[in-house]
Amino acid sequence: MRSPRGNRKFAPGAAARTLAGAAAFATLAPAASVAADDRHPRPRPPKPTIVLVHGGFADASDRNGVISGLQKDGCPVIAPANPLRGIAQDSIYIRSVLASVQGPIVIVGHSYGGAVITNAAAGNPNVEALPPTSPARRPS
Repeated sequence: MRSPRGNRKFAPGAAARTLAGAAAFATLAPAASVAADDRHPRPRPPKPTIVLVHGGFADASDRNGVISGLQKDGCPVIAPANPLRGIAQDSIYIRSVLASVQGPIVIVGHSYGGAVITNAAAGNPNVEALPPTSPARRPS
């Protein structure tokens, strides 16, 4: 059977144009899907609220530098005043602070605050992490 084009020889330029067109389409197809995703972005999970609990012989203002850095990164931060009345009483107070936070929580306790957060976070399903910190040490 004869092709509709007759017995013409294959034109190499046409193949190159066809491949270039296919490559361009393949390149644009993902862009089109990205554009569609931009119109309907998937909701991002909320950033956790960072709760900073100071240790003994300190107050919440000691964390001002850390707080401003976290806030620049878009993290909500709370630095409650740890009353320093004993682990049991301080844990009750910090637990009440955690109960007021909606969404995921990362609670960080410095030194004595580490003992407080361990008790305060117990049983709170929103607490994702509680890394205690200690004073920085210089290498020997």
